[in-house]
Amino acid sequence: MARRIKLVLSYDGTDYHGWQVQPGMVTIQRSLEEALSEIEGMHVAVAGSGRTDAGVHALAQVAACTLENPIPVDNLRRALNRLLPADIRVSSVAEAAPDFHPRFQATAKTYEYRIWREEICPPFVRRYVYHFPYRIFEERFLEAAMVFQGTHDFTAFAAADEKDRKDASKVRTVWSSTAAREGDLLVYRVRGSGFLKHMVRNLVGGLMECARGNRTVDDLKALLAGNIETRSGYSMPARGLFLVSVEYC
Repeated sequence: MARRIKLVLSYDGTDYHGWQVQPGMVTIQRSLEEALSEIEGMHVAVAGSGRTDAGVHALAQVAACTLENPIPVDNLRRALNRLLPADIRVSSVAEAAPDFHPRFQATAKTYEYRIWREEICPPFVRRYVYHFPYRIFEERFLEAAMVFQGTHDFTAFAAADEKDRKDASKVRTVWSSTAAREGDLLVYRVRGSGFLKHMVRNLVGGLMECARGNRTVDDLKALLAGNIETRSGYSMPARGLFLVSVEYC
């Protein structure tokens, strides 16, 4: 009897070409499908809550698949962690409703971007932060973060995406957009209804432009309002970005 399975996993995205299966590329989705297929004895398709880009990390990515194998969920979790590379870990496995889809039924996602501000970046964190030790006006970064809260057209902060439907809306709702200094880290956190390709990295890029004195808070507001016919212009490297959580009703 077919069972719908919900999986929550974390991964270090450094050595992967993102989440989505691509020909000839090592990806998170492909690695998970290969492990599940070995357990099932036939190909298993996996759906994810969204596509993280090459080099992006996840603390709690959500995925789902359909299995015929009656293996108990705890045993399935253990089997997957034996088969998967050590930089991908499945933290939980549960039975789900037959129609559960991790992307289409998600109600909110939270991302975090981490910037290491000190002169020397320890080798043990270098894969998980953007190292920027140079002088900036951090207070402007913190102030500008709040600009993105609310419902806006984020076209200026999105990369072109060939998978978008023609004329698809780029309006998204951001419920919280905050930044804080945490020891040696400058951390940006954003929670919203959904995110466009490279959107979070571009939001942080806009904040960095403010902190460097190249843009003002009013410039960011104008970009959101469509009053400047350019994109944000500064995208941050993938390694500092984490998918923190995905929420469901």
